[in-house]
Amino acid sequence: MVTVELQYAVTEIALPEEAQFESWAKVIETPNNDPQVVAIRIVNEQEMSALNNQYRQKEGSTNVLSFPAELHDEVDLPFIGDVVICAPIVIKEAHKQGKTEESHWAHMTVHGILHLQGYDHAYEAEALQMESLEIKIMQQLGFDNPYL
Repeated sequence: MVTVELQYAVTEIALPEEAQFESWAKVIETPNNDPQVVAIRIVNEQEMSALNNQYRQKEGSTNVLSFPAELHDEVDLPFIGDVVICAPIVIKEAHKQGKTEESHWAHMTVHGILHLQGYDHAYEAEALQMESLEIKIMQQLGFDNPYL
């Protein structure tokens, strides 16, 4: 089971509560059912743009970034990394795509955590695997296919 440590760097807009993030994360399966801990930070466009530039050498903001933990082998902690979600981008995308804000928040949370677990979408075969898993998880959460 995945548990969440949440940080809000944005407070001026309505955001999902910690319990919602926890409910979305806990349905994600973990290898051998081992516990995993993820830090989720909710940010504004300025902070996300700085992170995107620093770590991906890309200009501008994006919806979600994942940063896998880099722990020494002798450190035995269930922490797998950080997920950073840009609140204004998620809200804009939800409206533009005709989705509820809640479903898009859930999708970005699931998407970010799956990246920490090693899933990727750089190549078509990887993308199909990751997207099918995201669709399955979103359906378990009671949401529609996020890619329609």
